[in-house]
Amino acid sequence: MSAGSGDTLTMDVPEDAGLRHWLSRFNPAAKLLAALILALGLVPSADPVTGGVVLAGTAALVPFSGTDRRTLLVLGLPFLLMGGSTLLVNLLYGDQGAEGALGAAVRVLAIALPGLLAAVSSDPTDLSDGLVQRLKVPERPAMGVLAALRLVPLLAHQWRTITLARRARGLAARGNPVRAVRLFFGRLFSLLVRSVRTGTLLATAMDARAFGTGPRSRARRSRWGRRDTLLLAAAPVLLLCAYGVSCSTGTLVLLWTGTA
Repeated sequence: MSAGSGDTLTMDVPEDAGLRHWLSRFNPAAKLLAALILALGLVPSADPVTGGVVLAGTAALVPFSGTDRRTLLVLGLPFLLMGGSTLLVNLLYGDQGAEGALGAAVRVLAIALPGLLAAVSSDPTDLSDGLVQRLKVPERPAMGVLAALRLVPLLAHQWRTITLARRARGLAARGNPVRAVRLFFGRLFSLLVRSVRTGTLLATAMDARAFGTGPRSRARRSRWGRRDTLLLAAAPVLLLCAYGVSCSTGTLVLLWTGTA
């Protein structure tokens, strides 16, 4: 994955790419469908074993996503915070105890990681083509997804610019944690304003080019191969293995019953 001029997000995967880019060779539509199957299949489970098996199986694919661990950690930080907050809230106010709280947190991470891997291992244009051609998503939201992914590096660049501009004006925390929090939310508000302006300009430009108003020609075909079908079939197999392990160990807890 590379950011060229700061406003584009591209992924160049050569045909002879090694195992590090193995996951990038699949059709993005297949990866999204597999992630959706895993997410829906984990909804009934409330124990940590079922979600843990799916999480471990998905985490095993991280080295083959073509993304370095640092980038993946930064992108996954909101989900880590979500999992941690879920653990804390259920631990303090839930009626299932520590095991139920851990199961809820693991399930959140197990649902989030497949979708995150599908996004970071897919070229934005290929993802948009797959949404329109394979999943029959309307062009307007598909182009919105493409535009959002293309703008991710631009927002990161704008965040650095805002930080440097405020530092040049002498706005620094200087070891004061309260001031650091105030400055952080100030930068966050500035980024929100810039992103709204950028989004408005982009939406106007897309409307001017008549995106989503009628049939359009395709510059590239979204190809679906045997490996994509196998990936799609692997998702329910992983779910069956997860439920089988939790059932055999006697730890399976269903969400609507609270019992195995």
